[in-house]
Amino acid sequence: MVQFAFIVTVLISGTVMASAEESVVHSATLLDQVLQHIDNHQDEFVQTLSDWIAIQSDSSNSQLRGEINQMLDITVQKLKQIGAMVELADAGSYQLPNGSSETLPQVILAELKKDPNKPTVCIYGHVDVQPASMSDGWATYPYNLTELNGNLYGRGATDNKGPVLAWLHAVEAYQALNQELPVNIKFIIEAMEEVGSPGLDQVLTMKRDTFFSDVDYIVISDNIWLSRKPALTYGTRGNCYFLVEVESSKRDLHSGVFGGAVHEAMTDLIALLGSLVDASGRILIPGINECVTPLTEEEKELYKNIEFDIEAHIKNIGAKRFLQDTKENVLLHLWRYPSLSIHGIEGAFSSSGTKTVIPAKVIGKFSIRQVPDMDPLVVEKQVTEYLNKIFAERNSPNTLKVSMVIGVKPWVADPSDPQYTAGRRAVKKVFNVEPDMIREGSTIPIANAFQNALKKRVMMLPIGGFDDGEHSQNEKISRYNYIQGTKLFATYFHELSKL
Repeated sequence: MVQFAFIVTVLISGTVMASAEESVVHSATLLDQVLQHIDNHQDEFVQTLSDWIAIQSDSSNSQLRGEINQMLDITVQKLKQIGAMVELADAGSYQLPNGSSETLPQVILAELKKDPNKPTVCIYGHVDVQPASMSDGWATYPYNLTELNGNLYGRGATDNKGPVLAWLHAVEAYQALNQELPVNIKFIIEAMEEVGSPGLDQVLTMKRDTFFSDVDYIVISDNIWLSRKPALTYGTRGNCYFLVEVESSKRDLHSGVFGGAVHEAMTDLIALLGSLVDASGRILIPGINECVTPLTEEEKELYKNIEFDIEAHIKNIGAKRFLQDTKENVLLHLWRYPSLSIHGIEGAFSSSGTKTVIPAKVIGKFSIRQVPDMDPLVVEKQVTEYLNKIFAERNSPNTLKVSMVIGVKPWVADPSDPQYTAGRRAVKKVFNVEPDMIREGSTIPIANAFQNALKKRVMMLPIGGFDDGEHSQNEKISRYNYIQGTKLFATYFHELSKL
């Protein structure tokens, strides 16, 4: 009897193991079919991108609000085609530079049919673009998608219409083969990201306990790789932007009449700006560097295997050298440490010619890219106190005003989070390499908003190339990145469901 029971147990156990193995093989086969479908329909996907690029959804130009609304309408239609339930959330009003206000474009919230036994991932994207015109130096018309040498040129191709469509095409591929989606999927898509996402925080707060309540993961694909190697992004720097105003007189003065007799505003301002950083780029404001979270050995290890060619990047930007001379140090100063950049002086004579004016008032502009654990309010206090001290030492009768007009916190995620595991596996499956784990020196406020306001886990999963020229002339995404990126997203769904 015991022997019979043992035989039955072994048979049943063997059957279960065989069934599990068959399930894994079947699952892999289904995913391969999805990826093949994406390959077979890539021309259709490129055509859809062309249709989207043709819409001049420049959010910085209030005269193009009709184009913005058209872009939102087309996005809603596309979401409905894949069976999504769509809600348009009001984002409030927006203050224009001329002092008037207008109603903001609505924010798209969409979700596909839910299965309570599956994790829910919410995908963020935007469909507005930066300004673009042929006079900027474009080689092709920016709103006519043009394919040259495997690259798809057009404003918004990589930032962010291409990645948004890649997510939608990934869903379409499963549906076209009558396959069940491996995870629950939601979308939040806006059309004002390029002007700072006004009103989006209001939408997040309003929908925190409803639309976002069951979201497990949030994914953003609004950035690019560091090199030709795929990457996952787990951090961005914040930004504190300052205006330093110095006023010396009621009107501009003639330097031949008053030069040498007055305390000039420009002289004071140059001295103040020159006191901010030293020749090595180190910030001289007391307390700034001391707030930075110490670098751990574990984190330091992440930088060793990142693909980054210093000479290629120097050549690409047309500089002579970086401030640092090793790959690790360059990347640490681009991502991990704060930096201070001086951007310009308003009120100064900057046209061609030789105007001999003494400006009555000048405004210097600079920003500090901040990192954990820096706090914008603390930074504002440190900067203001320091500049007032330097100004007082000059014994100038002029007036000084320091103001912080932008204060965005940095964002950092845990690269060991489950969705990063899924992301790594997906990259390995599609590109046959391990992804670089990178941070970014730029600021993407929405990541911080999702993580802190909604208390959700966030990952950045880029598909754009390092040379795509986002915000620049001749913006593009390669056909390879667009199609392989679509495969990556489809595979990410599959890998996330296995956690």
